[in-house]
Amino acid sequence: MPMRLLRAPSTWVVVTVLVVGAATALYWFQPWKLVTDTEVHEELVAVPSTASVAPSGPATPAPTPAGPVLLGSGEFVSHEHDTRGAARIVRTADGRHRLELVGLDTSNGPDLQVWLTDQPVRTGPSGWRVFDDGRHVALGPLKGNRGDQAYAIPAGTDLAGLTSVSIWCERFAVSFGAAALTAAG
Repeated sequence: MPMRLLRAPSTWVVVTVLVVGAATALYWFQPWKLVTDTEVHEELVAVPSTASVAPSGPATPAPTPAGPVLLGSGEFVSHEHDTRGAARIVRTADGRHRLELVGLDTSNGPDLQVWLTDQPVRTGPSGWRVFDDGRHVALGPLKGNRGDQAYAIPAGTDLAGLTSVSIWCERFAVSFGAAALTAAG
C-alpha cells in the first residue's frame, strides 16, 4: 500500500506544494540571519571636539571650519530588535556629508536599510512602524549588524528636518532600532 500511495498524483501535488512553500518561507524569513552576524570595521572621521571661545571684539560670522565637523548625533533605541550604538552626521573636510554608525549592535535580518527620516523616535512598539510615514532618504543596505560603518549622504540632500536614523527592514516594514539626531554645538 505505501508504494501505491507514492504513485498517486495527489501525493506529488502535496509534496510539490510543501517543497515550494518551504523554499518560499526560507527565502522570505531568512531564519539563518537570526544566528549569524556580519561585523564591519570601517574607518570613521576623526571629529575634533568643539570648544567654545568667548568672543573678543565685534561679532563676525564664524568661518566654516576647514576640518570635519559634527553636525548631529544620537544614541540608538531598540524597536523590533535590541539595538545599541550611536549615529552621527559629519561634514567632511571636503564638504561632503556622511552618516556614521558607531559601535552598532543589532540583529541581522532580511533587507535591512539605513534611512535618514523626519519622523520622531518613539520607544516601544508605537515607534516600530512610523519611519515610512514621512520623508526619508535611503542611504543603502546595512553593511553589517555590528561595528562601525559609514554611509555617504547624497549631494544636494536637504538635511533640514531629517531628525532621525532608522535601521529599517524593508521586507517587513519595521524599524529594528532608531536614533534621534540632536544638532551639535
